[in-house]
Amino acid sequence: MFSLKHLPHSIILTLLLWCSFAISSCKKNANFSQENLSFSKDTVVFDTVFTTIGSTTQQFKIYNRSNKPLKIDQIELMGGNNSPFRINVDGVKGTQLGTMILEGKDSLFAFVEVTLSTNNQNLPMIIEDSIRFRTNGKDQYVKLAVWGQDAYFHYKDLNEGTWPNDKPHVIYGYAAVDSAKSLTIPAGTNIYLHKNALLYVYKGALQVQGMLNNEVVFQGDRLEPVYDDVPGQYYGIYFHEALPSSIDYAILKNGTAGIHLYHEDPSNTGYTLQLNNTRIYNMSRYGVFIYAGAKVRAENCIISRNETHALLVLEGGDFNFNHCNLLGYGSAKGPAVGISNYYSNPFTGITNVGSIHEGNLTNCVVYGNPDFNLVLDTLQMNGVTLNFQVSNCLIRSDSVFTDPFYSNVQWNQNPLFENTAQGDFIFLPNSPLNGTGINTGVSIDIFGNPRQNPPDIGAVEL
Repeated sequence: MFSLKHLPHSIILTLLLWCSFAISSCKKNANFSQENLSFSKDTVVFDTVFTTIGSTTQQFKIYNRSNKPLKIDQIELMGGNNSPFRINVDGVKGTQLGTMILEGKDSLFAFVEVTLSTNNQNLPMIIEDSIRFRTNGKDQYVKLAVWGQDAYFHYKDLNEGTWPNDKPHVIYGYAAVDSAKSLTIPAGTNIYLHKNALLYVYKGALQVQGMLNNEVVFQGDRLEPVYDDVPGQYYGIYFHEALPSSIDYAILKNGTAGIHLYHEDPSNTGYTLQLNNTRIYNMSRYGVFIYAGAKVRAENCIISRNETHALLVLEGGDFNFNHCNLLGYGSAKGPAVGISNYYSNPFTGITNVGSIHEGNLTNCVVYGNPDFNLVLDTLQMNGVTLNFQVSNCLIRSDSVFTDPFYSNVQWNQNPLFENTAQGDFIFLPNSPLNGTGINTGVSIDIFGNPRQNPPDIGAVEL
């Protein structure tokens, strides 16, 4: 049988010291909390406007909510030495901080500074980094964001009145128009939206007042050339039970759902949105999305090269589109126009059905890559109204429909656009669009050219 008495005294002493240390270490580890940290904020936003060099300091608190001490194994500024940010936690500076012990029910202050040159016009409008905290094998992050150029910045704020247009507006999170309020955006305003950001109209009104050759432009906040045609850089404009609103001479590009409308204010007897002389393109999902009863009238609009639909109507709603190009070129995977008066919720199994009191397409081009570019999928039941009228349109479809609401439709005729890949939808003189529309009193096209009699089909008059 093995016995310690056979070992030299020096080895026995070493073993006893090791065991003592191991037992002490186990006790120490057992005394640490197995929970994680809490923070006073999840995002540190520097909303100072930087024109040449900006330097400011912000702070947040790190909490240990448990009764036991909590060991923070590592704190790291993810951008490292290349980051414009600098951090200081409990008096310790650096990009990688070592172990820290935070006592039970205690907190630490973290300070963040940023120094940023904004003379380079190719900088993104917002520069981001994050701080990683590792405790008990779990990583937690506090995001950092700094405005990158001189602009008006909106971070989850409320807006009304008229936006100035002497500098760009940058939206981070959302810029909201609250109930019963109205926001006017004048001609020449440039609006940059950060990832997933939106202009949110909640039971209020929005008036976008662009002009020919002085449009209001909505786009992502990354200014590098590589982002010029990347979709999904922000969400879009969201109308929630909005009061009567209008958008004239606007450009929306590279978002997710350019214009999304949900229902409308019950007191509104007219259109939720009047959309005129506007181009919406390169959205990762929809150009215009009408959901659950919103009403849209559009004229002289080009909605093209969106990955799912140019126009989607779901669970009912009204639409009246005249002299519009509803096109599914580029990376489009679905029909240019999809219309349904119902929606079946995959989580609840409940199907909601709505009415379409006005479903008009007049003088419109409905065309694109797929063989089918107009899909109507409806449910008829008591109390539901369906009223469609499709007149003097050119439509690409794998089926030629003979329903009585189709009138003077040209099926599957090539519109002969000059360059669909570049978004050039001027057409050749021998196009079937030339002179085959119906006069509806629209005097000019999207580029200010006078309409003829009879006019051309689509947003452009040759």
